[in-house]
Amino acid sequence: MSNIIFEYPFVLLSIIPFVICAKFCKVKTQSYYMPHLNIYNEASKINNTFTNILKWLTIVFAIIALASPIKQLDIIHNKSDGIDILLSLDTSGSMREVGFNPNDLNQNRWDVVSSLVKDFIQKRVNDNIGIIVFGTSVMTASPLTYDKKAQMNILDNLGIAVVGEKTALFDSIATSINILKKQKSKTKIIIALTDGVDTASHIPVQVIQKLAKKYNIKIYTIGIGVSGDLVLDELSKSSGGKFYIANSKSDLESIYNNINKLEKSKIQQNKIVLKEYYFIYPLFIAFFTLIFFVFLKNKREF
Repeated sequence: MSNIIFEYPFVLLSIIPFVICAKFCKVKTQSYYMPHLNIYNEASKINNTFTNILKWLTIVFAIIALASPIKQLDIIHNKSDGIDILLSLDTSGSMREVGFNPNDLNQNRWDVVSSLVKDFIQKRVNDNIGIIVFGTSVMTASPLTYDKKAQMNILDNLGIAVVGEKTALFDSIATSINILKKQKSKTKIIIALTDGVDTASHIPVQVIQKLAKKYNIKIYTIGIGVSGDLVLDELSKSSGGKFYIANSKSDLESIYNNINKLEKSKIQQNKIVLKEYYFIYPLFIAFFTLIFFVFLKNKREF
């Protein structure tokens, strides 16, 4: 019960006029002097106190009921309006190279990438995200999920050459398409990051282009430390995505921020708050104290 809040807390302020009126709006009646009524006065005083307690209990609990005490159970988002994102990350041997971060020249490329990917994932709280890593072969590190904490742990446990030293970039994109094609979301994107040319894929880029168009999947490609790659540029443009070049950590950070702005989820506009209402309890108490108050009032008058 400690998590109970009021849906309309401002209604509680309506107690103020009742308190003011109780103090300054008392009814003036004529008084009569009658001897030998001290016993009656004592009984009347007790009766008045009790009826006043009942009256204020009725008022207070009625106001509490109107303020609508609730307990928020959960927030459910309409997932169909979210975005399905596959992050395809290069873990080939060349990711050991250092110097990509000018502020820490001993930090290798993978450490920079994994830290920025974590930031990106945490910003996409409403989206279904999966992680693919590639080297000589391809591995699904995380299926599509909304569990961002689990993905943080997964990224912490991934390392360079976890699936080999070479670069199977196109195979990783093909694997990502194969996962996304089964999803029912309106927007599906792949963000593929590599620091070199493809050296190990078996699937040609032309097939990937056809698959991306067929399943309406947008591909963003990021090249680390490359002067330009016409193949990646063409692959991204043909799918409605974009090709980026990152020569430093700040470049890569700006790229992820740019993609984050381009691919905005509308899910925040479609959320359902599950609530448990408790107004019935104070309303029940107010009803019975009112009945008892009216009964005692009428009894006194007869």
